[in-house]
Amino acid sequence: MISVQGLIPAGRARSTPVLFVAGGSVGLLGGMIGLGGAEFRLPLLIGLFGFAALPAVILNKAMSLVVVLFALPARLAAVSVAELGEHWLVAVNLLAGSLLGAWAGASWAVRMRTATLYQVLAVLMVGMAGALVFTHTTALGALDLPAFAQAVAGVVAGFGIGVVAAIMGVAGGELLIPTIVLLYAVDIKTAGSLSLLVSLPTMLVAFVRYSRDGSFAVLRANLRFTAILAAGSIAGALLGGLLLGVIPDLVLIPALALILLISAVKMARHTTTPA
Repeated sequence: MISVQGLIPAGRARSTPVLFVAGGSVGLLGGMIGLGGAEFRLPLLIGLFGFAALPAVILNKAMSLVVVLFALPARLAAVSVAELGEHWLVAVNLLAGSLLGAWAGASWAVRMRTATLYQVLAVLMVGMAGALVFTHTTALGALDLPAFAQAVAGVVAGFGIGVVAAIMGVAGGELLIPTIVLLYAVDIKTAGSLSLLVSLPTMLVAFVRYSRDGSFAVLRANLRFTAILAAGSIAGALLGGLLLGVIPDLVLIPALALILLISAVKMARHTTTPA
């Protein structure tokens, strides 16, 4: 049930413990596979808390931004700045496309009819499920491309990732990490840190674009909600990181992919803004 303004859901459990546990569950799922979990948070915002598509995307983007800001120091402790500096051209190459993609994706999202945005989100969730399975079940090898072709592919891939990340309100690590490994032959640990360096400015660009739309008021109207859910996501991600590898990928990855597919089906059934 959405309020008259369409920004603050009514009739939903919004107590601090419920919000923190909900955010923690999302962070835990993402942390167990080395990601932030924003792709799991989006259906939660829509299905459990009753936000309409665009406000949910904006809130998801805000929380993803907070999670990435907290994840960066931990990543820099694992992979030194000097190591990342050796691959600065990779980040620049991807950013050349992702910054444009983020602006374009956010612009398209605010102009879409709500019913269309639900359908687009459903398709993207199916794609995320596929990317999740591919990344964790396939031995990624680098593509041997000439320097020019590699640079062009980086810009194109960055643009596509920026669009997807902006429309879903996610950081895009699910797509950035395999892209960095495949295009630039970077090891997966370093690729995870590089993905954060690309994600942060990319998300900021999308955030700025969303701030120009009236739906951005959802963030001001739900600051407490956002803060608690984000705090839960961070705590869950840290716990999930500690549990990394406890559940075999052969069990965990199909289960998470199934969650995304079920969420996609439910999303596709939304044809109008909840009232």
